[in-house]
Amino acid sequence: MSPLPPAPCWPRRDADHLLVSGAQMAALEQQLFASGLPVEALMEKAALAVAERVRTGSAWRRQARRSGVLVLVGPGHNGGDGLVVARELHLAGWPVRIWCPWPRIKPLTEAHRRHAAWLGIPALEGEPNPADGALWIDALFGVGQTRRLDPALELLLAHRQQQQPGQLVAIDVPSGLCSDSGRCLGDVAAVAHTTYCIGLRKQGLVQDAALPYVGRLRRIDLGLAPTLLESLPPNQLLGIGGARAAADLAALPWPQIDPTAAKYGRGRLLVVAGSQSFRGAAILALSGASASGAGSLRAALPEAVAEQLWLVQPYTVLQASLGSTAQAGLALGGLDAGALERLDAVLLGPGLGAAAATAEAPLWQAEQKFWDHLQAFKGLLVLDADGLNRLAAPSGGQAEALAIQWLRGRGGPTWITPHRGEFNRLFPDLQDLPPLEAARQA
Repeated sequence: MSPLPPAPCWPRRDADHLLVSGAQMAALEQQLFASGLPVEALMEKAALAVAERVRTGSAWRRQARRSGVLVLVGPGHNGGDGLVVARELHLAGWPVRIWCPWPRIKPLTEAHRRHAAWLGIPALEGEPNPADGALWIDALFGVGQTRRLDPALELLLAHRQQQQPGQLVAIDVPSGLCSDSGRCLGDVAAVAHTTYCIGLRKQGLVQDAALPYVGRLRRIDLGLAPTLLESLPPNQLLGIGGARAAADLAALPWPQIDPTAAKYGRGRLLVVAGSQSFRGAAILALSGASASGAGSLRAALPEAVAEQLWLVQPYTVLQASLGSTAQAGLALGGLDAGALERLDAVLLGPGLGAAAATAEAPLWQAEQKFWDHLQAFKGLLVLDADGLNRLAAPSGGQAEALAIQWLRGRGGPTWITPHRGEFNRLFPDLQDLPPLEAARQA
């Protein structure tokens, strides 16, 4: 019998999904230049695409054509990109101005500045007015920023956001933002309505810390050769979302269900959620589970929710009505190995509340038995919220290392969904690392 084909990679490992560091993007560009592609050609290709996006962007097209565009030009090639954008918008008939406060800039950028002057594009001599109604295009620094902005520039960008919010777009990376971590390098960074990320998406721009600054993230495709993308490591980070979110979700490798299957052949799921303190968490979790398409949905719930379950979700089978710990958390000891029989998946965690204390010896011992049964469970386990907290801090003062041992000993696949606080409790030795590196090492 021939082996099954490998499972498809999701999301696809392509330019739409690869996430890279600033150093990796620079290395890819160097490979292009070494192959014979002129630096000037790549700058033109990228900047022409940005100019077209700006020119056709309905969000600001009317106002920009009326009030104009101000391009903030930096000393490097990001500034050169901005000057090409300024040139193209000027040639399209838009009122464009340039501001470049650096006396010395890179030769290619300087060449574009000379050409802009020859075209008659006005250049500001003094600092721009932050209340200016023009659309500002941030082409100051781009990828690879490691130092905070000059205090005067920080102040200018802060005043701009206060007086004209939503009237700035950034080329590649908002100035003042680290493209690897997504963190602000000083007290202020440019706040963009849209960031046009060139080539591949920079990993920092999809981090929580970057969200207030990036705005809408749009990738500018450079048509990078497949051989170039293949030079990245096999475990290179992949990201979903943004403009392709709907297409990415549609491409999920959903299980193929036999159209003749009865409900038990369409997925059997147990949801363990809620507590005396967090009753709503149980109903919210069940609502999500019922929308998944699972054919058989069971629930282990706090008594107060279990009594009314038939009124709100009559299609859910009540597996167990569970009592409370002294801290008003859900007492998991009421579940035994039989609760896990004939299941495909278990969701454990939303709103469970605090575990039993060692002083509640019978409750504590029963809960430990349940965790033993769950470790041996062969189906899919999704550990969320307080499920992670209970695993990370077992009753009796056991060390966090036991949680890792428990996960390693799981009898089936496990998905964990920690936010940073829950992650730090599970992996205390990794809590000082940036999120992506911490997740990779975990």
